[in-house]
Amino acid sequence: MKLRYLALLALAILFHKVEAQDTTTTSFGKGLLNVVAKDSSWSVQFAPRIQFRANSVWNYTGTQYDSPQQNFLIRRARLKFKGFAYSPKLKYKIELGLSNRDLSGGNQFTSDAPRYILDAVLMWNFYENFELWAGQTKLPGNIERIVSSGNMQFIDRSLLNSRFNIDRDVGIQLHHKTFISEKFILRETFALSQGEGRNVTSGNLGGHQYTGRVEVLPFGEFTNGTEYVQSDLKREVSPKLMIGIAYDYNDDAVKTRSNLGNYMQTSTGFYNTDITTVFIDAMFKYNGFSFMGEFANREAENPIATEQDGTLAVDEDGIPTNDVVLVGNALNLQAGYLFENNYEVAGRFTSLRFDSVTNASNQNQYTVGVSKYIVGHKLKVQSDVSYSTIENENGPIAFRLGFDFHF
Repeated sequence: MKLRYLALLALAILFHKVEAQDTTTTSFGKGLLNVVAKDSSWSVQFAPRIQFRANSVWNYTGTQYDSPQQNFLIRRARLKFKGFAYSPKLKYKIELGLSNRDLSGGNQFTSDAPRYILDAVLMWNFYENFELWAGQTKLPGNIERIVSSGNMQFIDRSLLNSRFNIDRDVGIQLHHKTFISEKFILRETFALSQGEGRNVTSGNLGGHQYTGRVEVLPFGEFTNGTEYVQSDLKREVSPKLMIGIAYDYNDDAVKTRSNLGNYMQTSTGFYNTDITTVFIDAMFKYNGFSFMGEFANREAENPIATEQDGTLAVDEDGIPTNDVVLVGNALNLQAGYLFENNYEVAGRFTSLRFDSVTNASNQNQYTVGVSKYIVGHKLKVQSDVSYSTIENENGPIAFRLGFDFHF
């Protein structure tokens, strides 16, 4: 009886506190917390988010498909902070990852620490349409990678992105925008970075990484800047198009995928080679229809890791490392239509073609997805099914189901 009374007392206190709490004008999807200093000297928006996923994969054994391999996971769990400090012209963004996939990759080059930090960057609008960025953030590579993982049309990004993207790095970036005419817009970005990926504390083992991207928007900016949001949730009333080209040069790179992948080790240290990656992409939206296409190509001066005498690289124990830069090209095409009830049907085709030196298998993947947008990308349920062919033979079939919850 005493426990019952204590429980009732606790509930009464809780309800009293809830009723006494202040209300806020912030709505769901606009951040859990939005604060501006009384003297307008700083602001902060705090927005946690999670992505839940259920996966089933049927592998082809050569004669038939095996029983499905299934798992559940929290694909992403992140805390996002952004705002301005001192002046609205000095903005910042901080994003921390908490899921296993967000933290993975820690090694001696990250001080054997989890990789909590995704973004930690200052953005200074120092003159007219010029912005200088400094810190760790995404490089201006392919459009699919620049699109936030919270704004995707499918459960996750394509195979092109997983094999060829250049992700995040530490350094500086210069952004500029030019109005050629009232609607015709040209945007240019240049980045100088360390070249070994995010959260690296002991470097620089190779040279530096140089990345440039140019974008053309012939019909003006997308509604509310949604050129980096997949799906036409704003239902553009007139056609909107963005065409982009990016070039990345990693001088004396020490990883198999430019600033990603495995470190290429030798018996005496690390193997270095120059790696170039080129992206050509486009985003189009009109009246609920959306299309995104991208092409990627990667080349390396000497893609096979070798010792100083030209023999194949080995580790400290004399065992061959078999490290090879993942050179080749990829194509990704996807399109979707958003119905009036906020259901969307979308399709995607991805093709990977690797150079023979990589010993990697060529692959095609066909994906069909269905999404229900409850509060845009902030609260949605998505599912997709993919069929892959590997070297023109039957490959795995995968089904995925998940939701996004983003304050």
